Amino acid sequence: MPTAIKATAKPAKRKRQDADLAAQVGHKSKTRKIQKDVSQRANVEEEVLLLEGEITQSRKHYNKIAILLGYCRKYESQSKTSIIAAVALCRVFCRLMAIGSMSQSREMAENERIIAKWLRAQYNSYQDTLLDVLLDSNLGMQSTALTLLMRLQKEMSDNLDEPFYDHHRNEGGFGRIVVGVTSSNAMELIREEFVNKYVQQYDDIRYSTLACLTHLLKADEEECANRLDNIISLLAALEPDTAEKQSMDDLYLKKAHPKAQNVTAHKKLAQELWMNILRCPLSRSQRKTILNMMTTHIVPWFTRMELLMDFLTDSFNAGGSLSLAALSGLFHLMQAKNLDYPQFYTKLYSLLTPEILHSRNRSRFFRLLDTFLSSTHLPAALVASFIKRLSRLTLGAPPSGIVVVVPWIYNLLRNHPSCTFMIHRRPEYTDFIEGEGMEDPFDMTEADPMETRASDSSLWEIHTLQSHYHPNVATIAKIISEQFTKLAYNLEDFLDHFYSSMLSAELAKEIKKPPVVEYEIPKKIFFSGSDPAKGDGLL
Repeated sequence: MPTAIKATAKPAKRKRQDADLAAQVGHKSKTRKIQKDVSQRANVEEEVLLLEGEITQSRKHYNKIAILLGYCRKYESQSKTSIIAAVALCRVFCRLMAIGSMSQSREMAENERIIAKWLRAQYNSYQDTLLDVLLDSNLGMQSTALTLLMRLQKEMSDNLDEPFYDHHRNEGGFGRIVVGVTSSNAMELIREEFVNKYVQQYDDIRYSTLACLTHLLKADEEECANRLDNIISLLAALEPDTAEKQSMDDLYLKKAHPKAQNVTAHKKLAQELWMNILRCPLSRSQRKTILNMMTTHIVPWFTRMELLMDFLTDSFNAGGSLSLAALSGLFHLMQAKNLDYPQFYTKLYSLLTPEILHSRNRSRFFRLLDTFLSSTHLPAALVASFIKRLSRLTLGAPPSGIVVVVPWIYNLLRNHPSCTFMIHRRPEYTDFIEGEGMEDPFDMTEADPMETRASDSSLWEIHTLQSHYHPNVATIAKIISEQFTKLAYNLEDFLDHFYSSMLSAELAKEIKKPPVVEYEIPKKIFFSGSDPAKGDGLL
């Protein structure tokens, strides 16, 4: 028996030793492979730097540009080597431009012209590769490609007297950069980098970008629709105060476009670009984005404010939150730019529907409504219509909506004392009215706030709310019946109330005295005995 155990244990030990030995060999093989890959990569990087040095030292090594270009094209499989080769090629071409090796003229010898032509072909191939990298999913490579492309365009413009961007024919390397940055494959972060490093900082780059985007939107409607979101996001990344600059002296190029330093030319071009965007078939989300940035990013560029009227009117007619955003833009034009729009308050009045007090945009609506009606020079009949209509809407509104309306009415009555008669009006023939009732002269169906006859009515709706089932609503409704000793209520304290917040507030209260539910606990749920006629049950 011991012999059998010994015979079986020996092969098992040998197998474990063989497995451990194989693992060690595999680990060493894997380590050697990694070291070999690292060594090969280091050798390639050294070779790239060596090739760069040879090219810059002698013309006889110009053919080695093709070798570097081959490394540069391997950005999908060898990203680090590709980046090193791309940076090396950028230095090579910048040096060749500086010493004039890429310039062509009629006075040049035939062999010199052939060399310059070949270098131009290699440069164009290199630029195409960088543009392909710009659309790659690797953000680090996109950023490097953008930096190299912009550096090359600067050297081309400064040393070869070639236009940075042809504003008449929409040609040039910079135009291809803008097309690449606004394409659907480019990442949002690369657009932000393009704006922050170049468009925002340099006035000539901004002017050329605006010109390129304008030509791009005119060229093809289908192409316009594909990249419209990216164009809007690029323009939205500009600082709001860019249009307010008094001088355009920050230049990226030595030979900038003549109009790049002209403030009026900048605004005219930006206005044309935005008008082309507004004429495109916009989706609801795109229209909402534009409306939200209207006062900060769009209006400052415009010299003719009336051009925005059709867009704002169409946006209002779209309904929903777009109507409110459109009125906000119109009010800014009226207040800051003295634009005449007589139908503004009629359109605002039309937004006072039962849905507005149930809407998730209720807080924003009342903030804007408070701003729109803040002027003390508004007609009393107009203000009375807004007060009366909102008072009527509170009768079917949720408690969270009512607690906003009542303080808002209080503040409006404080600012417009001529409307306070609506609180204390007592009609004639009181005894008859208490028995038979009366018809409210206010016309709820009238669209014109100046013709609703709200001035002939009273705020009986607020008096009704003083008997509301919710104690908070009943309490706050009583402020209209008391003396107006408070200067104004801060609406922000009431805007964010919803069912959930009001319920949480009630549950968080400390109960000083438990409420009495039943003074006597019944023995049965419905009847005290088996005979319903003899029992004193709950029913």
